[in-house]
Amino acid sequence: MTPAQLDAAPRGEVEHVFSLPHTPGAVSAVRRRIRKVLAEWGLAADTADDVLLVTSELLTNALVHALPPATLRLSRSHADRCGAVRVEVTDRGPVTPAGQSASALDPDEHGRGLAIVTALAARCGVHVHPGGTSRWAELQFGRS
Repeated sequence: MTPAQLDAAPRGEVEHVFSLPHTPGAVSAVRRRIRKVLAEWGLAADTADDVLLVTSELLTNALVHALPPATLRLSRSHADRCGAVRVEVTDRGPVTPAGQSASALDPDEHGRGLAIVTALAARCGVHVHPGGTSRWAELQFGRS
């Protein structure tokens, strides 16, 4: 974010943006960077683990099923005594590898990611726009 964007951000909101290289190992590299950010934010271990899992699922989806480039936007906001972490992955839209249908993927290795995201997130969704597709999830923390 630029200084002007930080000034315009709602009070209590912090955002980080990561590009996802379209290469093997990209998800684990970005996860390591995100783990550091979550530690700096002081999130509880269980919340951080859930955020990392949701992030991995959304990033892997973009890497396996979409056209590059992919970008991860990770933001945190606070209101009163609770907060939320928003994970948003934007890519250029769906792609099916030449000669391979989505159903040809091994069901033991693929197909549960969005169900995991839905189970862990307080809210999630998809936004299709002229630049591609954004999949997002919000995880809450600090509720008593």
